[in-house]
Amino acid sequence: MNLKDIHSVYFIGIGGIGMSALARYFKFVGKEVGGYDRTPTPITDGLMEKGISVHFEDNVDLISNTFKHPNTLVVYTPAVPASHSEYQFYKNNGFSLKKRSEVLGIITKDSFCLAVAGTHGKTTTTCILAHLLSECELPMTAFLGGVSEDFNSNFVLEGTEYSVVEADEFDRSFLRLTPTVACVTSMDADHLDIYRTKEALEHSFHEFIERIKPDGKLFVRKGLPLEGITFGIEDGADYCIENIEIEHGAYIFDLVTPSEVIKSVKFSKPGRHNLLNGLAAFAMAVQTGCPPHRLAKALGTFKGVQRRFSYQIREKDFVFIDDYAHHPTEIGAVHQAIREMHPGEKVTVIFQPHLFSRTQDFVDDFATSLSDFDEIILLDIYPAREEPIEGVTSQWLLDKIENPNKRLISKSALLEEVKNCKAGVLVALGAGDIGLEVPKIKKELSYAH
Repeated sequence: MNLKDIHSVYFIGIGGIGMSALARYFKFVGKEVGGYDRTPTPITDGLMEKGISVHFEDNVDLISNTFKHPNTLVVYTPAVPASHSEYQFYKNNGFSLKKRSEVLGIITKDSFCLAVAGTHGKTTTTCILAHLLSECELPMTAFLGGVSEDFNSNFVLEGTEYSVVEADEFDRSFLRLTPTVACVTSMDADHLDIYRTKEALEHSFHEFIERIKPDGKLFVRKGLPLEGITFGIEDGADYCIENIEIEHGAYIFDLVTPSEVIKSVKFSKPGRHNLLNGLAAFAMAVQTGCPPHRLAKALGTFKGVQRRFSYQIREKDFVFIDDYAHHPTEIGAVHQAIREMHPGEKVTVIFQPHLFSRTQDFVDDFATSLSDFDEIILLDIYPAREEPIEGVTSQWLLDKIENPNKRLISKSALLEEVKNCKAGVLVALGAGDIGLEVPKIKKELSYAH
């Protein structure tokens, strides 16, 4: 497929973080862009401000004639059911239908492509990487899995010679990419609704690695069962962080590379997991030829990613944090970061489980990771693309949490529940629509501070 022959692009599921980045790209390069999504969100609002037409009803009649022209590319998300009438219209009328990952692969295949894979850490690592390359003024396009606070966007276009992409294992999407430099941050069991077994998931990562271009480079977190250049913390990895100190809420450390040691590097995002993400981005960026000392300095100016350990309120006696964590390992990482940065404080967590299947697969691990907080407020499971599974409920999870300071509430009761939380640390976790509640919580709590 030659993108030059495409006049217009229509997205089914345009409001997704990855889909919206692609929509912005095609708008930028001069294509007519429109699409459908289920509900309005700040993301769809932002697209419409850019002149992209979006509607919120599955109705073929609402698709303008511009997007019924034969030279229209149709991009759809795997979350869209096959019964979707707009999807069926395009399928039955001979249009070119592509998954997001396939289009991303086409756009990036002729560039120096830096792809970040892993069950955790992808989004933060790609955002750090884009920031580093931008600071070094490389001609780069970045498709990010979250909204970077440095760019205030999930899409960056500063040139096309280099590309930064999130290599998503969901639905085996990353097997459409052909990276020059790749990274694997983690391979914990996840998406078992698709892969069924941890072994099948790991096999797909091996397939992804085989897609690296000849003479390309692979970076892997030390300890993973993969052959590549390693990165880690105080573990003798090829790229290694040592002598960590905390000053004014930031990490100060030595960065050991295969050729030199860079002293007193600063990084401001809390959590050892974020340190690893920063190190992975640094190691990948070095492969572009950027000066290591310049890259190390740029690590210190990285602002962060929306919904990744994002401070909403940061007062002397009270902190409110928002994070996307939706897997037991991620919840554990957030907990570690909070205890490290806010020692001795009472920590209350609000958690919205994401997917019935994930809750079923990891219920005991969820219970263990949540039990570590001082107080647990649990919301109902966010179904996303799934139908309910009998017996899989938030009450089931709640019963397994071995901490007496726990309760299950409805989302509608959340504001009333948290408004008395005026001391210590409050953290909201989840990948569902809890992110839409965060501004409301912040507003409610701001009155008290």
